[in-house]
Amino acid sequence: MVLFQLGGPDSLEAVEPFLYNLFCDPDIIDFPFARLAREPLARLVSSRRAKRVQKHYAQIGGRSPIRELTELQARRLESELRNSLDAHVFVAMRYWHPLTQEAVQKVLEHQLHRLVLLPLYPQFSVVTTGSSLNEWERKFPPGHPVEVRIVRDYHTHPLYIEAIVERVNESLELFRKTNGSALRLPSDVHLLFSAHGVPETIIRSGDPYQAQIEATVRLVRERGAWPNPHSLCYQSRSGPGRWLGPSLHEALQTLASNRSERVLVVPISFVSDHLETLHEINIEARELAERLCIQRFHATKGLNDSPKFIQALADLVLHALAGEDPQ
Repeated sequence: MVLFQLGGPDSLEAVEPFLYNLFCDPDIIDFPFARLAREPLARLVSSRRAKRVQKHYAQIGGRSPIRELTELQARRLESELRNSLDAHVFVAMRYWHPLTQEAVQKVLEHQLHRLVLLPLYPQFSVVTTGSSLNEWERKFPPGHPVEVRIVRDYHTHPLYIEAIVERVNESLELFRKTNGSALRLPSDVHLLFSAHGVPETIIRSGDPYQAQIEATVRLVRERGAWPNPHSLCYQSRSGPGRWLGPSLHEALQTLASNRSERVLVVPISFVSDHLETLHEINIEARELAERLCIQRFHATKGLNDSPKFIQALADLVLHALAGEDPQ
């Protein structure tokens, strides 16, 4: 099995080359004559953004925790799968080590007969799952006899939905405790679901990402059966043009204008904690919420090594090997 993930810099010095790899991705940077202009443009953009992004990473410990968390997920998944088969789980990061080529080499060394490619992006988009699978195709030897199965999305998988519901329930308990009363239910807490943004042009071209995000939110709310008000926003805009909205900051401003006093952000498209959750939500958005006089602000913990989430991944793998759709 190969787990695909975005990756993140493991030091402040790695920030600029990480950004360079990101902006060199043909599935993200694509325009007329992009083949000629992509690399010089990536060098320019990464050098200009590096110092600002380094400051953000410095505030969360000087590096991204995504490699450690993804490798932890891989170990937990391998242990779960070994209850029923001889499994090996490898990690392939798209923009930083261990890169796809490194994962390919490990797969070849193990001489596997069957292989499941499992992106850690529950909702499919050409700029996430599509990019990772395209890079795998470029790096994996053509004509290799290994039997390959691909999991393209799992945004409605029941165990994945339950894992998110568990995290929401854990966080709602924090509101009960911080209120100082065991009697008041946290039903007035606004559930603000936040997904990684993508340009609207990608959605208009037929990408299913937005529809799958909305489906996940609907199923989570149905499974959680909370009476709380809710809304959906998008974060992490990183380029020109119109992106899916409202943005996280716009959503908080709307909530403040509507006099919402308690907000729980649920990072709905992220399966592990990294810059987007630890800095963009827990530092930037929290500071904005305080300026807007929102009295209580929390964010759910990433799924990380949630047992329910690991069970979901194992179920996806086993169904893929059996040629079945688990959803």
